[in-house]
Parts: sequence; C-alpha cells; structure tokens
Amino acid sequence: MTATAPSATAPNAPAATQQRKRLIVVGSGIAGLYSALLAAEGGADVVLLSKGALADSNTYFAQGGISAVLDEPAPGDTVAAHIADTLKAGGGHCDEDAVRVLCTEARRDIAGLQRFGVRFDLDDDGDPALGIEAAHSAPRILHAGGDATGAGVARALIRAVLDTQAAGRIQVIGHAHVTALLQSFGRVSGVNFIHDGRELGVHADAVLLATGGAGRLFAKTSNPAVATADGLALAWRAGAAVADLEFFQFHPTCMVLPEDARETAGSEPLLISEAVRGEGAVLVDAHGERFMPAYHPDAELAPRDVVSRSIALHLAALGEPNGHVFLDARVIEERHGKGFLAKRFPTITARTREAGVDWTRELVPVAPAAHYWMGGVVTDLHGRTSVPGLLAAGEVACTGVQGANRLASNSLLEGLVFGRRAVQAFLGDGSPDPSAPALRPRAGERLASSAADADRHATTALSGSPEPSGVPVPFSRDALRRLMTAKAGVIRNGTELNAAAVALATWADVLDPETVPESLDPRDHEDANLLLAAQLLVHAARERRTSLGAHYRSDSREDDAAVGDPAAEDDPVAEDTDKRYTLSRKASLILD
Repeated sequence: MTATAPSATAPNAPAATQQRKRLIVVGSGIAGLYSALLAAEGGADVVLLSKGALADSNTYFAQGGISAVLDEPAPGDTVAAHIADTLKAGGGHCDEDAVRVLCTEARRDIAGLQRFGVRFDLDDDGDPALGIEAAHSAPRILHAGGDATGAGVARALIRAVLDTQAAGRIQVIGHAHVTALLQSFGRVSGVNFIHDGRELGVHADAVLLATGGAGRLFAKTSNPAVATADGLALAWRAGAAVADLEFFQFHPTCMVLPEDARETAGSEPLLISEAVRGEGAVLVDAHGERFMPAYHPDAELAPRDVVSRSIALHLAALGEPNGHVFLDARVIEERHGKGFLAKRFPTITARTREAGVDWTRELVPVAPAAHYWMGGVVTDLHGRTSVPGLLAAGEVACTGVQGANRLASNSLLEGLVFGRRAVQAFLGDGSPDPSAPALRPRAGERLASSAADADRHATTALSGSPEPSGVPVPFSRDALRRLMTAKAGVIRNGTELNAAAVALATWADVLDPETVPESLDPRDHEDANLLLAAQLLVHAARERRTSLGAHYRSDSREDDAAVGDPAAEDDPVAEDTDKRYTLSRKASLILD
C-alpha cells in the first residue's frame, strides 16, 4: 500500500517541531517491519519507507525457517548448543558476545512474532514442529506453512503494520527509493527519497536501515530484484564503517530451470530449502553418483559454504565448471510415504512442478546461487553504527553474529533480535545513548587498526592492478553480474580478483558510484549502489589472502582446510581468522 507521509517535504527542508521522537525505518523485510511495529508501540512517530510493495523483500522468499531454542526445546537441545553451532559454522570469525545475545534472546522475539499474528507449524501433539538443518546439532527450526516461512511471517507483520497505520501510529510510504542520508550537526537527521517521480525528504531523530542484501551482484541468486545493496551504499556515503564484505554465502541448491521453463516458472529464483537436505535429500552428479561424503564427513548437512564449494569443485573436476548437479528428494518420499513432500514442502512442490519437474519421481537440477551477505554496516549490540543517528539491522548490518559463514536459519532471527535491540536503544530503554557513536570498544579497535591499514594502502587503492588487455565492455547490470560471478564468486584467486578490480574501476570512472546520481530514475541509483558494493566486496576479498568460511581462495596455502577436508579439520583455519577488515570512507580508503 502506498501512502504519502504528511511530513514528506522538499529536500533540505527544516525539521518540524515534534512532540514525539521520530524514527525512519528503511526496508520492509522482517527487521524493518518488526522494528517499525515495536517503535510505534513504544510511542515513537514511525515512518516506514519501502522500496517497492511491502512484500518485496528477501524475507518473503525465505523458506527454511527461524532457529530458536524455546522454553521447551527438543530433547538434548540447549541455548549453549545453539551458540556452539553458530560459532562453529562461522569459522571462528563470529563475535561471541553477539552470538550469545542472538541465541539467548531468540525465544523472546519468537514470542514477539506470535504476538503480531505469526503462526508456526505444529506437530501432531500441538507442539511447535521443529526441524533440523545443516550444521545444527538438534532440531530447533520453526517453520510456517511448511516451506513458506518467510511469506507467512511477512504477511502477518504486514497486516500488523497496515493496522497500525490505520490507527495513525505508522506512516507507510511504498515505492519510495531512498537516495541519501541527511546529516546535520554530525549526525544522521533524515533521508531523501524518490517517490512518484519527485525527490522528497523527511527528517527524524534517527534512521534505521533494514534494506537487506545484495544478491543481484551475481548472475545466479536466490534474492529478488530489490536486493541491490542500497543500504550499504547509503551508509558508506554517509561515512559509516563496513566489515566482512568478503564473506558472501552461496546457497548450494538453487534450481536450474530449463530454457523453455523459465518464462512459465516466473522471474524470481527457486531456492530448494536447506530443510529438504535436513529431511534426507542427497546430492548426485550427472552420473548418478553421490559425491558429498568425499568432501566432508557431514556430507549434505555440512555448512553451506562447504556444500557450495564442494559442488563447484566437483563440477570442475568433471570438466563442467558451468554445469549443475542434482538433488534427489525421492528418498524422502520413499522413507515417509507418498504425499510427504507435498505436505512438508508445498511451495517447492508446486514451483518445481510448474518448471516441469516432479521431484517425487525425478531429480532436481541445482547449482549454487548468491544468497546472503555476512558482511555489512558495522553495528554494536544495540544496532548503532559508527555514525550517530544511524542504526542498522538485518542483512544490511554486520553484528558479527554470522562470522565467515551464516548458520542456516539464523538470518531471520538476527533481524528480529537486533532490530528489537536497535529500537530499544532508540527509545532509550536502559540502553546506551543512541545519539552516541556506535562502535563498542572491541569494534573501535578493529576500526582503528583497519584505518591505519587503509592509509598504508591508500596509494594503491582499488585501481592498483595491471591494466586489462582489450577494450572493456560498457557497464551494464548483466556485465557486472557476469564479472562478479566469474571473478569473485564461489571460488576466487588473486589474479581474477585483480582483474575484477580493474574492470570495476574502469566503470567507476564513468559512473562515480561514490556520488549520489543526479537522477530521478531509481535504476540509476541501484546501478551506482551495485557498482559501489562490488568494489567494496572485491577490495575486501583481495585483502584476505587466505581462505575462511564462505571466502575461498584457490591460491591460499590453507585451501585444503578451507574445502572441508576431514584430515585438515583440526588444523587452524587461517592465520587471519580473527582479523576483521573494517573499512570506512572516513578512513581514507579511496575507491578509484
């Protein structure tokens, strides 16, 4: 629903006298919707800006579920076990304090979702139906509508937001593309945005970015069209610190549609949920051979980065680097009986059938696809960034929870827990002053060391690679996605990353992604945001010369351990496991 906020003004208009604190929430995924509702409940004047319709988000397409240890957990499960699983999947790169907060407070926000109308699936005894997914040591995954958890959660929260809007406590502005963060007196004080062909502005006491990720950087992705790195670009241009951008998770099993099925199946990608492998599905190659046990002792239930990388390496070994493998879900139907797949995974069953595949009888062609960015805008445990007045939550934020590789079904949970904590900080509920700089001491130390590192390398910047041969192709989204997939995708090396940096710098000389485009066309802004995000990702990937988690460098001396070789599992992952490459425009990093 689109509504024009009465407070929207021409850019740079003075702020109106306000009796209540105003919070602008940018984004309508789980973090944005939940945060807006909580802020409105807390008495704030809330303006919610959605880039498209409220349902246009990564959250809506999430299938697997939300991980949480409830008051009555599965037998043997504990919060400590959830913490341990998250830390292990993160490759030793997680912020342990953030992980402890996430897992300890999870049940609180599951109850919060239920209060806003979310209904999770129940088992035959009327208890929550808990599933298990890769790298979890116990069943703790809540789902709604089988494999449509994100859609179920989003619909309930959207209804709650629209009801709150009708009551006059939230202003919703749909199809509003935020172009810049306004700043005054050293703090963020509002946003400019494009709406109905006009540029408008709205002022507030703080802005919460909940804009999601950037899967559209790559040729194959599970993300919808809105995932174009907008929040990251907004925060970077405002001077906020970013970190862990080299860690981009590729989901192992995105369905590869045959040419004649792509139009009928729709434009959005079809992800085959992690939960399908949790139920017993296996991966086989074109010869019908199961291959994952040779790459990791947990086989199909290994962490996502291991499974994606193993698929890529196996295809390369078969001489088919651009090919695909197959997911065999028939074993699930055989084990549980006819009709189980349709009951447990109704959405996937319907969509695979639309694409011409009956997965109860046939193999499903799959390949890795860009899925989730572990890095983002650096925040503390209260959602505060390094810029006063700017908060962030969800995928756009880097809390340190996800480390080098996100544990399955922890993403929606992170948006909930840290979205709530950001609102608490904004409302002043016993948390630190939200107008203060965000970085807690440990993060501040990382930023200081990274700033020195950036100064040391400022003379080389991102264009310090050899000149490319031949005439570069003109910038286009397709060209950018092909470049990033080929040179900064699942498997990377220094030579390819250097080539990517050169190509990106060539495009940046023309588009200047560090500057807000003088255009009322949202696509021009998205292009600049994608190009800027690509430069930042490639820079971070070049800096981390060893393999870790979702960042795999084939030229790393630790490559055997990074693949998931059982013989190397007990070895240290990499000498820079704990080193976090934090970048900031204020740290004199020049992208040229």
